[in-house]
Amino acid sequence: MLKIYVDADAFPNLLKPILFRSIERLKLETFVIANKKVNIGKSDLITYMIVDAGADEADHKIVEMLQEGDLVITADIPLADRVISKNAHAIDHRGELYSVDNIKQYLAMRDLMEKIRESGEVTRGPKPFGVKDAHEFANQLNAFLSKYCKN
Repeated sequence: MLKIYVDADAFPNLLKPILFRSIERLKLETFVIANKKVNIGKSDLITYMIVDAGADEADHKIVEMLQEGDLVITADIPLADRVISKNAHAIDHRGELYSVDNIKQYLAMRDLMEKIRESGEVTRGPKPFGVKDAHEFANQLNAFLSKYCKN
C-alpha cells in the first residue's frame, strides 16, 4: 500500500484538513517531515518527524524513506525530481502532479528564474496561495488516490 510523505516546512494550512480527511478515509500511513513542529491532525496513521535545521534535511529524509509508488507532497521542485527518479509520485501544493514528462521542464524554469534573480533582476514570486489553489490540490489528490489506492 502506498505511503504519503509530506514535505511540511511550507505546507499551507488550507491543505491540512483536506489531506487529513484523505488519510483517515483511506487509512493511509503518512509521514509529516519538517525541521519544526507541524501538525495536520491527530491520527495513529500519521508519524511526525522533526529533522535537523537545514535547507535539504527534510528532503534527504523523505528520499531515504521513500519507496517506489509512494506519494510525496511538496512544492520543492528538486525534491520532486528526486522522487520521480525513484519511480514515486509528487504533487505540489497547487495541485500539479509532477511526472517524468514534465519534471525536467519545471526544473529548467526554476533554474532559469534563479539565474535571473542572481543577476540582480527583481522578480515577482509565486502568487499568494489561496482557496482556488486548495481546490486544485484537493482535486488532484482525490484523482491520484482514486487511481492508485485500492480500498
